[in-house]
This record gives sequence, C-alpha cells and structure tokens, in this order.
Amino acid sequence: MDQLSPFELKDKLLEYARDFTHDKAATHQLLDAGRGNPNWIATTPREAFFVLGQFALGESKRVWDEPDLGGMPHADGIAARLDRFLTRMPSSRGVELLRRARHYAVAGLGFDDDAFVHELASGIVGDTYPVPDRMLRHCEKLVQRYLDKVMFDGHQPPGRFDLFAVEGGTAAMCYAFDSLVANRVLHKGDTIALGTPIFTPYVELPHLEDYGFHTVEIRQSTMGPDGHHTWQYPADEIAKLADPKIKAFFIVNPSNPASFTIDPESQRQIVKLVREQRPDLIVLTDDVYGTFVDGFRSLAADLPHNTLLVYSYSKHFGCTGWRLGVIALHDDNVIDRKLAQLPPGDRDALRARYASLALEPDRLKFIDRIVADSRRVALNHTAGLSTPQQIQMALFSLFALLDDDDGYARRCRAIVHERFGRLLRGLGVELPDDMRRVGYYADFDLEAWGRAVVGQDFIDYLDEHHEPVEVVIGLAQRFGTVLLNGSGFAGPPWSVRVSLANLDASEYEAIGAHLREIVMTAVARWKALRH
Repeated sequence: MDQLSPFELKDKLLEYARDFTHDKAATHQLLDAGRGNPNWIATTPREAFFVLGQFALGESKRVWDEPDLGGMPHADGIAARLDRFLTRMPSSRGVELLRRARHYAVAGLGFDDDAFVHELASGIVGDTYPVPDRMLRHCEKLVQRYLDKVMFDGHQPPGRFDLFAVEGGTAAMCYAFDSLVANRVLHKGDTIALGTPIFTPYVELPHLEDYGFHTVEIRQSTMGPDGHHTWQYPADEIAKLADPKIKAFFIVNPSNPASFTIDPESQRQIVKLVREQRPDLIVLTDDVYGTFVDGFRSLAADLPHNTLLVYSYSKHFGCTGWRLGVIALHDDNVIDRKLAQLPPGDRDALRARYASLALEPDRLKFIDRIVADSRRVALNHTAGLSTPQQIQMALFSLFALLDDDDGYARRCRAIVHERFGRLLRGLGVELPDDMRRVGYYADFDLEAWGRAVVGQDFIDYLDEHHEPVEVVIGLAQRFGTVLLNGSGFAGPPWSVRVSLANLDASEYEAIGAHLREIVMTAVARWKALRH
C-alpha cells in the first residue's frame, strides 16, 4: 500500500474510515483531512458572474429572440445597456462589483468600454471559440494585474509576462512537461531537481515513460533547536543546483505538504546561484498557495527570465471545480533562447512540427508552443480555456484587485491559522511561532518527534517492527480519520499531512487527539516490550 500515490491510497483509507464510522455512527463521524479542497467559497465574484450571465442572455435575445433560440451579443452600445441593466437590478455585492470593475477597467486600465463589456458578455455565454486562443485580451490584462498584486507583492519585474489560461494547475503541469520535451528543451534521461517534500505529481511525473528524467532532491531539511522541522532549504542543498547536469528545478512555494514559504535568505541564495552560476537553469514554480502569505514574492519576480510560473485560483477562491489556472512566462526568457540554440536537426524537426501554425515557425514563442501542444498542434485552432471559465477568472481577479484592504485574503489566512491552533491543542504540543508557516497544511514528522521526546531506541523499534503507512491506516481504522502519508510527497517516511482547509475548526482538535493517541499507543507498546 505504501507504493500507492497518497491520493490513491486515500480511497482505501476512506473505505476503512467509512466502515468504522458506520459501526460507530452514534458517537463518531468521518473526518477527511486528506485532500486540500477548501470548505469556503468566494461568493461576491460568483454572484457577479451570475448577474452578468443574466445580462448577457438578455443581450442575446435582444439580437435574435425565438423560442429557445437567441443570437450573439453585439458590441455597439453594450456598455450603456449594462449600465441600465445594473440600475434595474436589486442592490447586491455582486452588482456593485460589476459597477466598480467596469470603472476600474476603463478608467484605470484604459479599456475601451464597449469592447470590454462585449468580451464579458460574449465570453460568459460561450458563443465563440476562445480568441486569442492563449487567453482573451481583456481577461489576460486583468489576470496580469492580479498576479502583480499577489505573486510579485505589487512590484512586477521589468517587461511583460505572457499568460496561457489553463484547466487548473494540474493542466499547467501536464502542458509544461509535455512541451519541454516536445521542443527538445528537455530529453529523456535528463536530470531535473525537485524541491522536496513536494506535491506528489511532481515526484511521479518525471519517472513516467514519456519523460524518464533522473531526479535530484533539493531537500527542506533544516531543523529547529528542539528537533522539529522548519521546512527550509539549507545552503548545501541549494548548492546542488550549481551542477550543470541539472536542466530544470521544480518547486512548490509555499510548499506542499509542509506549507511553508521560502525564507528570504534562501530565496536570495537561489537567485544568486542562478544569476551567477546557472543562467541556463529553467525554474518552474507552482505558487498556488502564495495568496495565503502577506507580502508574498514569487521566484518569478526575482528570476523572471528563468521561470515558468504556475498559478491556480482553486484554493484561494474555493473553486477547485471551476478548473482555473494560468501559466505565466516572461516575454524574454531562457527557454526561447534555448530553442534558438538547438542543433540544426532539432530545429528542422520543430520547424516541421509547427509549420502549419506560422510562416516562420522558428520564431514561435515557447508559450504559444505550449498552447499548440495542448491540442496536439493539429487542433491548435480550437485550443484555449473555455470562455465562461475565463470570465469567472477575470471576475475573481477583479474582486481581489478591488479589495483595497485585502479583507477576503486576510480572512482566508485567519481561517487556516485558527484551525492549525486547534490541531496543536488536540495534539497537546506547542510549536514556536514561525512567520514562514502558511498553515494551509500541517506536516508532522513522527520520527523527529519521537527521537526528540522519547529517544532513538523508540525510533529503532518502529523501524524494525512497523511500516510508516500503518499510521494513516490506524487513524482510518480506529478513529475514522483520513490523513495522507508524507512519504508520498517525498517527505520524511514517518510524516503525515493534515489539510487544514476542508473541515471545521473544532474537528481539527479531534484529529490532533486521534493522532496523539496513535503515537502514544505505539510508545506504550514499546515500553511494555522493554519490560
């Protein structure tokens, strides 16, 4: 069972947990803190979406109105018609967001009023293919502004990032891996580095037959004075990136499963190493949890020419079902330079691959090649994220941009921090405050705890007589509690990950108590054997 991906193992754990809670229905409930799906949603931008949908449907019927049939919204005068429509609507936060959004886009960003509103209306009814296929023009500019705020701490590096709207962060990962290989930037057998522990697919994808990469772990191995993990990259781990055999570095920041952001000194070390020793290094940073950090600054801000930035809206806005994400790549980047320097045979092959898309295929940017590769090139003309999804993405972005005091973001951070505190209360432990701790997840290394609190003899006993996966199996079978094994994230073998996103605060106190009882039972058995 410990060979399974933790997300597949979770299905088996849920079976155990359901069996337990079925028998104990009167006194116990199933507590699933496995997946990181938040149990809150951002309501205002969704309300704006549905109000906008009513307006757009009226615009369709205005053009052509038969039973069950309408036309395509017209652009001329559409902004004034939206004004009149919103005036007739009952006052609500969604209506107010649409009013403020239009003013922000026109007065603040210089959008043409009718063109912007028409993109919203046409996009939300989904009456045509996404054009441009990479991302709708106004939506891209809005998302660029949003990323400036939440990924770059309001200070975008010089130049422009091109965006490709994709079906969530998972699609971004798949598309990036595929295109790096298809374009001969990475080859089977190449070596890549992973910042571990890391989201499981980054561990598993490199070893699929399609890629066949060798991996080097850059480990978050720092420890506090009392023996607990601080989940940072020490200097000797960062130094591994100087090896020219390493072609790319994949990192999740803030991390998953540990849920810590990189401390500024480590980030400076990475940036210095890349600039001075490895200007050819490709960095992919997955920053989905960045919005849970006040003043977050992505590696893409400090290494814009080396970095592919992956961002998903799923966690912050509670929209995993919407499948909303973006790939961002600077207009001047190392990947495009690598394409220009490929051997003649590779350039010929890629020229043939993309010949149907451009008169000068050699000049096709990597971000546009990702778009084409996402539809096997031949279907590039139907590429692109569905337009209603892009409109919801734009409204989420506008909601955050117009939230002047970041009240929604601060509330989301407070939710997970409260739950982390309740989890610690149930465990009966205290941890020192750490400003790098994000708290979307908690990753507990039972081996590190046991060594510090009980002693090395206890750890030797565990290693000889038990398997780490027994911890999560025991939690499911004895308490109906589902957690994920940290080893599945290339983390410490005896670690477990708790998602602090998807249950109520009081339930995390129960989870902490269950985890403590599992551990103390093991300690008691060890002590009994010693006697």
